[in-house]
Amino acid sequence: MLRQEINELLTQTGPGAPMGELFRQYWLPALLAEELPSNDSEPVRVKLLSERLIAVRDSEGRYGLMDEFCAHRGVSLWFGRNEAGGIRCPYHGWKYDVTGQCLEVPSEGKNSTFCANVKLRSYPLVKIGDILWTYMGDPEKTPPLPEYEWVRVPEDQTFTSKRLQESNWLQALEGGIDSSHVSWLHSGALDSDPLFKGAKANKYNLGDLKPFFEVTDSDGGLFIGARRNAEEGQYYWRITPWVMPSFTMVPPRGDHPVHGHFWIPIDDENCWVFTFDYLPVRPLTAVERQAMIDGHGVHSENIPGTYLPVRNKGNDYLMDRDAQRRGITYSGVTGIALQDSSLQESMGPIVDRSKERLVPTDSGIIKARAKLRKAALALRDEGIVPPGVDPAHHRVRSAAVVLPAEESFIDSLSEEMTVRPGVAQASV
Repeated sequence: MLRQEINELLTQTGPGAPMGELFRQYWLPALLAEELPSNDSEPVRVKLLSERLIAVRDSEGRYGLMDEFCAHRGVSLWFGRNEAGGIRCPYHGWKYDVTGQCLEVPSEGKNSTFCANVKLRSYPLVKIGDILWTYMGDPEKTPPLPEYEWVRVPEDQTFTSKRLQESNWLQALEGGIDSSHVSWLHSGALDSDPLFKGAKANKYNLGDLKPFFEVTDSDGGLFIGARRNAEEGQYYWRITPWVMPSFTMVPPRGDHPVHGHFWIPIDDENCWVFTFDYLPVRPLTAVERQAMIDGHGVHSENIPGTYLPVRNKGNDYLMDRDAQRRGITYSGVTGIALQDSSLQESMGPIVDRSKERLVPTDSGIIKARAKLRKAALALRDEGIVPPGVDPAHHRVRSAAVVLPAEESFIDSLSEEMTVRPGVAQASV
C-alpha cells in the first residue's frame, strides 16, 4: 500500500505542487506537429499540468505556447484571428506575438507605450521529429533539447500518435512499466495484431505466466527486466527502460518496430498519451505505417478530428463479452492500447493506492514511485536537478533477448540497452 499523502504528492501536477514542479524541469511533448500544420494555421487549445494554454504558428512559421486568455478581459484566444505575425483577440483587437508579448492595443493612442507592459505567460514550443515540445520551467534553467532516438531518426523511420486517457498520469505510467500483464491482458493480440504477430517471443510470453523481475537503476530512471522461461537452460528477458518522469519503451518483437509512450498530465485526472513506433536502421514499410494509422500495435483508433479513442469510457470501450468468452480477446476489449487504458481508467481518475496489495512482480512500480518521490522532494527542498533532464539519459533502448540461465540482463546487455546508431534493436 501507499500512504495517502505520498499518493497525493505523486499524482498532483499543478503549479506549485512538488510533482508539478518536477515535470516543469523537462522538455515535454505538447502537441503533434500535425496540429499546427502550416503558417497562420488555426490556434489549438492545450492544457498541460493544469494550465490552460493556446498554441499558435505565426506567419513566419514560428511556434508559440501562451496563456489561453487575453490580458484585457479574459476572452479565450482560441477565438482569435491568426494574422500578420500575431494572434488578435476578436473582442477588442488586442494582438500578441508567439512569445505572448502584446503588440497592439487599438484603443490606445499612437504614442502609447501601454502594450509594451502587457505580456501573457508563455513557454517555448520547438519541433523535434513529429512532436512539438515545450519547457514550462524557469527560462534561466532551460535544459538542452531532447535526444530520444525515436524523434532523431529520419522521418520515414518513425511514427507518432496521440490519444486522451481519462486517468491520472501515474496509473497510466505504471501500466507502461508493468510487463507481467502482457501474458494475460494482451494474450489474444500477440499472434493476431499485425505489429506483434509472428515473433518467437510470443511463445515465451504465453508459455510462462509467472515472470521473475529484476530492476536496476539507470542514470535517467530504471531498467526493468522481466524474465520468463525459454528453451532448456535459457531465459527470455524483456527489458523496459523508464526515463523520468514519464517516458517508457516497450521491448520489441521480431523485426517489428520498437514502440513506447510518453505520459503527459493534462490535469490531475487526465493525461495525454503520445505513442511512438520507430526503427533504428530502416524505414517503416507502408503496411506497418498504415497499421499504426489504423490503431494497431500500441496505437489507438480515434474519432476523426479528435484524439479521443473510438473505444472509450463513454461507450464501455465497445466491450464484446462473446469475444471474451471465446478467448479472442482476454478482456473483451479490442486493441492493445485500449485494453490497457480501459482497465487503468476503471480504477477511477486517481486510484487509491492505500488499498492496494502489491506482489514481487510490482517491483518496478515500487522503485519508480520511490525514485519519483525522492526526486520531487530533492528538487523542492534542495534544488537538485532530477534524473532524466540530461539528454545523455535519453539514449536508451528497450531490448528482448534470450540468455543462458546463469546470466543476468544487468551484466550482459549494457550495449543492447544503449542507443547505437546504425545498429538494429535487440529483439526476439
